[in-house]
Amino acid sequence: MFFVSEDIGIDLGTASVLIFKKGQGIVLHEPSVVAINCNTNKVIAVGEAARQMLGRTPGYIVAIRPLKDGVIADYDTTEKMLTYFIKKVVGKRIFFKPRVIVCIPGGATDVEERAVNQATISSGARQAYIVEEPLAAALGAGINISDASGNMVVDIGGGTTDIAVLSLGGIVCDSSLRMGGDKFDEAIIRYIRREYNLLIGEPTAEDIKIKIGTAWVTDENRNRSMEVRGRDLLTGLPKNIEINSEVSYKALKEPVEAIIGGVKKVLEITPPELAADIVNNGIVMTGGGSLLHGLDILLSQETNLPVHVAEDAISCVAIGTGKALDQMAIIRQTKKKGIKRLR
Repeated sequence: MFFVSEDIGIDLGTASVLIFKKGQGIVLHEPSVVAINCNTNKVIAVGEAARQMLGRTPGYIVAIRPLKDGVIADYDTTEKMLTYFIKKVVGKRIFFKPRVIVCIPGGATDVEERAVNQATISSGARQAYIVEEPLAAALGAGINISDASGNMVVDIGGGTTDIAVLSLGGIVCDSSLRMGGDKFDEAIIRYIRREYNLLIGEPTAEDIKIKIGTAWVTDENRNRSMEVRGRDLLTGLPKNIEINSEVSYKALKEPVEAIIGGVKKVLEITPPELAADIVNNGIVMTGGGSLLHGLDILLSQETNLPVHVAEDAISCVAIGTGKALDQMAIIRQTKKKGIKRLR
């Protein structure tokens, strides 16, 4: 029997990992969480099973999110997580290891890039290639990045927001903010703690963000509400409260404004001809954070530009890595030299 090594693309996100398998599409979508037994240092669960343990584990078990702000924070745990996911997708083939493309944020340092590359090789890849997330997001959103035309992509992930202007197969100018869905959750936790003296966990904050979170309050969505459970900081007892979309709007105002400010700064350094193209092409939003209700409307109002949320925004980067497998020449040419980058 003849086996051919398989090519896969990995969106190694702070919140979740998506894997694209050539010829099959997205074959894995799991949270970036690993549960470890501290006594034996063995992995108990990875992905969704580990996510269910967040905030619920006994002392000797820890549920870890090994990536922070889009880059590796815990190398060993990241390697174990990648090994598990790659084996789950391609099986245990010792002699037919896959060729893997992995995404990193646009603002990742050379050290962070090498860490991702080494972790991927150690996890079972035959070859590892690195591609910047804005480029993969643009490919996944169906943008023809090889044209001599300016396109702007805003990719809002769990840990970072990557903003980039692309033309002729490369990034012309960009910015990477350590701001994303996790910061949205943290903002909600802080606001509810401050205003209601109620302590809630990350899963509850994420639930609020998804169900009633908004960046643009209207008469239609103002009264959308949900019940929130947590611990009363005054009595120490469990407590239920009801909050509406207006509460989430106030809670999310600061991180949302930071993202819009980042978009404006990139537009300020965009060459005039490409800026003119963006007026026609608009801004394309990708990533899970772009699905926050009303964020596209607010961004359009603030920039006076058309804004489109990509179809299947959550999977855009992973789909882009799959397309990048067929365009390796572009990936090899796309380096950080000559990019106008905001820090």
